[in-house]
Order: sequence, then structure tokens, then C-alpha cells
Amino acid sequence: MPEIIQFTGTVLTGPDSEARGLWSINGRLTFRQPAKAPDRILAGWVLPGFVDAHCHIGLGVGGAVDAATAGDQARTDLMAGTLLVRDAGSPADTRWLQGGSDFPVLIRAGRHVARTRRYLRGFAEEVEPDGLVEAVRKQARDGDGWVKLVGDWIDRGAGDLAPSFPAAVVRDAVQAAHDEGARVTAHCFAEETLDDVLDAGIDCVEHATGLLPRHLPRFVEQRVPIVPTLINIATFPDIAAQADPKFPAYAAHMRALWERREERVLEAYEAGVRIYAGTDAGSVITHGRIADEILALHAAGLPIAAALDAACWSARTWLGAEGIAEGARADVVLCREDPRMVPDTVRDLAHVVLGGRLVR
Repeated sequence: MPEIIQFTGTVLTGPDSEARGLWSINGRLTFRQPAKAPDRILAGWVLPGFVDAHCHIGLGVGGAVDAATAGDQARTDLMAGTLLVRDAGSPADTRWLQGGSDFPVLIRAGRHVARTRRYLRGFAEEVEPDGLVEAVRKQARDGDGWVKLVGDWIDRGAGDLAPSFPAAVVRDAVQAAHDEGARVTAHCFAEETLDDVLDAGIDCVEHATGLLPRHLPRFVEQRVPIVPTLINIATFPDIAAQADPKFPAYAAHMRALWERREERVLEAYEAGVRIYAGTDAGSVITHGRIADEILALHAAGLPIAAALDAACWSARTWLGAEGIAEGARADVVLCREDPRMVPDTVRDLAHVVLGGRLVR
């Protein structure tokens, strides 16, 4: 017999909308009280399962990890309340994590596509400009509707950040992905790179640390969201310190990007740019830190309702996933207190329910 779970607390169906009286029956949500008594009663503030929109399951410091490690990464995210992951590039084949009831729902982007010797070793499919379009086509077919480009990285010859590929080639690659039915996101640290990817018709931008006032109207008009990954950007001072002896211009640039990180995110939010939460877990950043990213967005100046929305309702809509609605898959988290009043409550969830199964 299917388990019936009754949720007795306040149900947040949106950042500013509430309901009461929610059940999970056979893994699906309903607002209609069943005739049978519940098998479990869970109390708390009910939200949709969190979304980590920039996460790397299957990736470690040296590249691909084994299946056991990838499974541990996914379970760590799950126990922190991340029930939907948009993987932002992994050299490991993680398709085996999909379709079951033990791991977060996973939307794969295939492997990063980067310029030869212009990214972290072992992470990406590395190509020269003349191979970019075909590499993107390959990853578009291999993933779940997303392709990840490495838009810029340090150019050791120039001693600073520089675009990875010529702008015209990026345009062709984005079009190739669109022809395959996939969306494209791009790792972008520097200012100039944002112009190139916006010109190319990009669908999302990761990090966006080089965001300038001139970019904001274009992000809004083109409906391009950003995933700031603030807990990863916090590592920039360490990166700069390591680079100082050989690449002082690059180090200074990274520090400058770090110094304005919160100001840029707030400017984007106030301009109407869509912002989603992502941790960049998988190499330097450990898994299970979605609460830290939500709180970092709030610390940058976003109202707490907006910071929660970046990892809940709007994030799920953007990725085509269900939230809290009649008949939706029962992927929810329960906070001990109202997270709009007590933001830190997201760090210590009362319960996590995946597909109608209590996992925490």
C-alpha cells in the first residue's frame, strides 16, 4: 500500500503565498484530504525541494570521480534539501543516478567545452575554435537539454582573463546547440566575455562577476538569467594570492571582481535580471551547501523571499520542474521555522521528502 504523509504546517506555494492542508499519496502531492488516515504526520514550513542550478556531480579536484564518490556527492546534496540539480558539466557519466528514488532529480549538461589548455585539467572536452561547433553539437546530444561553455579563463600569454573563443565562433556554437534543441550556459568571469555571449544569444550565464551597468538592460531584454555562485566567488582572493608572483594583472583583476561581487548581484536583481542559486560544488566547493548559497544571496542584498525563490519556486519553473501543486511529485523540504522570518532555518531542515519518501 502506498504511504500517506500529512504535512500539518504552513505550505509555501510561492514566496508570498501560503496554504494549509497538504498530503503526499503514492509520491504525489494533493490538497484533498484522503479517506485513509496518514501513515506519517510531518510538521514544519513546507517548501519545494531546493534547486542547485550550478552543481557538478561526478567531478572532483582531479577530474572525474568513481561511481561511489559520485553517489556520495548526490546523497550529500539530497540530505541538505537539494532535490533538483542542474549539473553544470561533469567528465563522469552520471546517467545511472537518474530515474530512481535515491538521488536528487538530475538534469545533465554533459561535459564542459573549453579551449585547449585554457581550463582545469581533466574537466572539459578541450577544443580549438575550429572544433567548437561540433563539440557543442556532441554535448547537446549527450546531455539533458543543456550545454556548458567555458567562456573565459586566464590567458597566460596575456597574463589576464580573456575570452576562450572568438565571438563569431561562439555565435555559431550557440546556434548549433539551439538547432539540437539544447540551451547553452557559459562560465563567465570577465567583463568582455559577457558582451560576446549576449551577442551570441546565450541562454544563461554562470558567475557573471564582470557584470557592468551597460550589460543589465541586455540581460533583462534577452531574458538571460545569472547563477552567481557566490560561495565559489568567495575563493577569488585565494586564487589571486596564488597567481600574484607570475600573473599580477590577473590577480588584481580577480580581486577587483571579488570586491564588487555582492554589489553586482544586487544591481542585477534591482534591474530585473533573473537570479538562480547554484553552489558550484564538485571541485573546490563541497557538496550540500545550497543553504549557504541562499543565505549568501540574501547577504548580498536580495530580500529573503527572493533568495529563497532563487532556489525554490522560480528555479523549478525555469527548469521545467514541478513545485507544490495538485498532482506534483512530492519533492519537498520542511523548515523548523518560517524561513522568510528566520533565514538560518534553511541550514537545519526538519525533514526532506523525495518522491513521497521520507529521507530525513
